[in-house]
Amino acid sequence: MKQSKFSEEQIISILREAVKGEQTITAICRAHSISENTFYKWRQKYGGLEVADAKRLRELERENARLKRLLAESAIEIDAMKEVLAKKW
Repeated sequence: MKQSKFSEEQIISILREAVKGEQTITAICRAHSISENTFYKWRQKYGGLEVADAKRLRELERENARLKRLLAESAIEIDAMKEVLAKKW
């Protein structure tokens, strides 16, 4: 997946600009060179989060990916062991 050129802190600050209501969403998107679709995706993911919450979310996503990888590896090992045990000697 493509790495974003904006950090979570920057994304949250852009979303806060929109909450203030001083500018339209179109103007904010134009000022930061992002599309409106990107803005709405960010708002769906990071809306209402603080910077600390966003960091914790990123840590949990990493841990979840690691655990999924471990589960997949153990499932492969179990399947291989079943095949070895199923063979007639």
